[in-house]
Amino acid sequence: MKKLIAIIPILFVLLSNAQYEHEVTGYVWPEDKKVLEKLEEWQDLKFGLLMHWGAYSQWGIVESWSICPEDYGWCERKKGSNPDDYFTYKKEYENLKLSFNPVNFNPEKWAEAARDAGMKYVVFTTKHHDGFSMFDSKYTDYKITDVECPFSVNPRANVTKEIFDAFRAEGLWAGAYFSKPDWNSPYYWDPKFPPLDRNVNYDPELYPEKWEKFVEFTHNQIMELMIDYGKVDILWLDGGWVAEKPASMIEQSYAAKAEGTPSGFIKNRTVNQDIRMDELAAKAREKQPGLIVVDRAVRGPNQNYLTPENRVPEMQLPYPWESCIIAGGGWSWVPNPQFMSPKQAIHMLVDIVAKGGNLLYNIGPGPDGTWPQGAYELLAAMGDWIKVNGEAIYSTRAIEPFKTDNICLTQNKDTKEVYAIYLEETISEQLTASEKLTEKLPTSFTVKGIFAENNAKLSMLGAKGNLKWENTDEGVKIYIPERIRKNLPCDLAWAVKISEIQ
Repeated sequence: MKKLIAIIPILFVLLSNAQYEHEVTGYVWPEDKKVLEKLEEWQDLKFGLLMHWGAYSQWGIVESWSICPEDYGWCERKKGSNPDDYFTYKKEYENLKLSFNPVNFNPEKWAEAARDAGMKYVVFTTKHHDGFSMFDSKYTDYKITDVECPFSVNPRANVTKEIFDAFRAEGLWAGAYFSKPDWNSPYYWDPKFPPLDRNVNYDPELYPEKWEKFVEFTHNQIMELMIDYGKVDILWLDGGWVAEKPASMIEQSYAAKAEGTPSGFIKNRTVNQDIRMDELAAKAREKQPGLIVVDRAVRGPNQNYLTPENRVPEMQLPYPWESCIIAGGGWSWVPNPQFMSPKQAIHMLVDIVAKGGNLLYNIGPGPDGTWPQGAYELLAAMGDWIKVNGEAIYSTRAIEPFKTDNICLTQNKDTKEVYAIYLEETISEQLTASEKLTEKLPTSFTVKGIFAENNAKLSMLGAKGNLKWENTDEGVKIYIPERIRKNLPCDLAWAVKISEIQ
């Protein structure tokens, strides 16, 4: 007991220092040269699209989680004929396959909107935790191409292939989201045993042959994606609890938080769910050299970049990372989703890039195969801004002090030019339209902690001419002439390029 009392304060200090476990240290850099090169290229891309889509979209509910017998808000059951009866609900949920028919599916329209928004890669949910495969897997009949699914007769029924092809045609990378747990597989949730939580519902160490069948099933499905779907750049694995059994309480807490469970919560049931990730990653890279593997929430060499979920870290992180953020509604489609404003979205993108990360922006397609109109409008506004300011975003890296007040900093990784991005502050509604125009940007502002070289040239992206400036004790002070303030090249945020810094 004395030893336990001594350990507990250390544990809580470590947990408090860790903040959110999608961001903890302990990152392991890959040793594969091709993977390192690919990661470097990925860090140049900055802006990607995530799409959660499946038969569950017909109910407008969160993906998968309502069939998981855990007591969290996102697991609440509200649909079906009798949501209070778990087994009836689960059966009706699985029968959504029988009515899933997204006849308006048009991935080219999505790909064009993503390209015009400035997105450079897509990550698509080929399979979520419920096990419904959005690709033509020969290892399950719980899939969109099964004869019992009405969409299976559509020539574009293999939606994963159609999406990858459409986005690659627009110059975007293709990324495959794949859930390691599979709540439909009899080798994960054995029908002879009731599911207890998100984990496998039997002990793999007591039933090793059964678990081996699940491991083979998982490897086989992932290898289908690696072999039959063209060039795949990212394998984005979810379900971090499917891993070797955590070695300590700290590791358990890491996995729990990374999966979205409450702060400080340590599961009372941990199960060894080793799917031989090292072997799987090696096999996948034989087919897709340089493949980036993202084994989310599992520390070690197979988590090539980290993924803070639905939040932006407070500080720059010292390894490759990506914030995956809901653009509007939920991860999956919900009726009448409310999207971020362009100002919120653009400021978030700038903030993430200034801290060295990428933004993976989630949009959930609807049950008919279309995006909400609000998604197109938001992406169009982001694209308008990026057309002017893209050089301050792409192929940049973080530079101290990253962000001071409402000014974010980025630096071109090759030329070393620095960009000071001024984020629009709140403007009083009492001002006239003419006054609001000139109030968007002040006559001058100081970029604290950055000093320009004596012969440096400063200019605003999208505007003609150089800007006057001077170094002060705090940093470089930049003057914005009235001709620019009355004819701004874009809205919401403005980037000033500094050719050389001290």
